Amino acid sequence: MQITGTFLDEISHDIPHQNWGEKEWAQDFEHMKKAGINTVILIRSGYRKFLTYPSAYLMDKHNCFAPPIDLVSVFLTLADKHGMHFYFGLYDSGLYWDTNDMTHEILANQFVVEEAWKQYGHHPSFKGWYLSMEISRKTKGAVAAFATLGQLCKDMSGGLQTLISPWIDGPKAVAASSAVLKKTEVVTLKEHEEEWDEIFSGISRQVDIVAFQDGHVELSDLQGYLEVNKRLADKYGIKAWTNTESFDRDMPIKFFPIKFEKLKLKLEAAARAGYEEAITFEFSHFMSPQSAYVQAHHLYNRYMEYIKR
Repeated sequence: MQITGTFLDEISHDIPHQNWGEKEWAQDFEHMKKAGINTVILIRSGYRKFLTYPSAYLMDKHNCFAPPIDLVSVFLTLADKHGMHFYFGLYDSGLYWDTNDMTHEILANQFVVEEAWKQYGHHPSFKGWYLSMEISRKTKGAVAAFATLGQLCKDMSGGLQTLISPWIDGPKAVAASSAVLKKTEVVTLKEHEEEWDEIFSGISRQVDIVAFQDGHVELSDLQGYLEVNKRLADKYGIKAWTNTESFDRDMPIKFFPIKFEKLKLKLEAAARAGYEEAITFEFSHFMSPQSAYVQAHHLYNRYMEYIKR
């Protein structure tokens, strides 16, 4: 089981920025290619006031800041060069996180999808869309938001694929700002299966790929959730990838690169559950040989040894 895709976490709210420019990103795409990565997914095109590209709509209607560089153009140009597939991540207004109501995200993204396709749809590497709203359970408005925006993306781009990456409401599903590492009130495997059976039934025509985040449950319980997620995805004709997190949720400081042994165990569990594709959150901070974290340089070395074996 190898990692073939990574998120590009340029607009984040809980991971330090690396202040890379075009030179550093060009080098990182070289490292990604060497590691076997052929898919890059923009985690979000904007978050609250910060943007990855100069969106006329978001700067006007949401008072967003003008970015110093058009990173979407940079990423797509590099993806074109390396023959990679690029997925455009939608805008996150932050209102969902404030209100727990996802319907807020529909209106802004109706304009963002059109704007992005007009500006970047000509790139041969533009292969799909990432619906960046993250959920774990039956969040208010989630099914409607995924279905509406997924269909909009497809209609705008001639049917390109759409991807979601939910999380599992396990013991490690705590806020990054929390002082604790685990919680006691968690979803059971049965509840998880029942809720996602219902969610998938409402979005199966608009969502093509689901990549559940794998870091919120104990390693000893992960196999069961991987199997349930794969079985449900197969039931509704959705492709099942695994989002193998390359950062560690067990450390008191959030977030450091993961111990290689844990990454290996998670990839092997996904292989046993029948997954064919693994993506990660995310290469540039936690696996790159030029990451700000020295531990990431060593994780890259261990991973490269692993895939060569």
